[in-house]
Amino acid sequence: MKVSMTLNEKVISSEIKPNLTLLDFLRSEGFFSVKRGCESGECGSCTVLIDGIPKASCITLTIQTDERIVTTVEALATREELSDLQKRFVEVGAIQCGYCTPALLLVAEHFLTENPKPSEKEVRDAISGVLCRCTGYVKPVEAILNKE
Repeated sequence: MKVSMTLNEKVISSEIKPNLTLLDFLRSEGFFSVKRGCESGECGSCTVLIDGIPKASCITLTIQTDERIVTTVEALATREELSDLQKRFVEVGAIQCGYCTPALLLVAEHFLTENPKPSEKEVRDAISGVLCRCTGYVKPVEAILNKE
């Protein structure tokens, strides 16, 4: 079957198998920021934005993204410059091992568009679907809150 989507602001079309997950499709297209974790939609490491909403790509079939907008963390920056949120993650040391960082950034980008002045509790609630093994989320929360 054929799928067409806007992937990181570029329209693409591809022949796919009906059971191909979005995670596997994205990785086959070279988007390795989308991590393989639990493969059951629980850990959040494979999170991407579909039409601007965070979704687990491991439990989303690629065909479900037909005529939709899919965004990975690669779209947040340009070749020349990181996004403001990415810069804050680097500045406060929120990247740790980096495994969950792409998903945290995408969830935070979505959350901050809806709530630009969140409380710490709201930030923690927003990112709770992305499991991090390295920290108690102190640095990512600090970066999202934009505290120096």
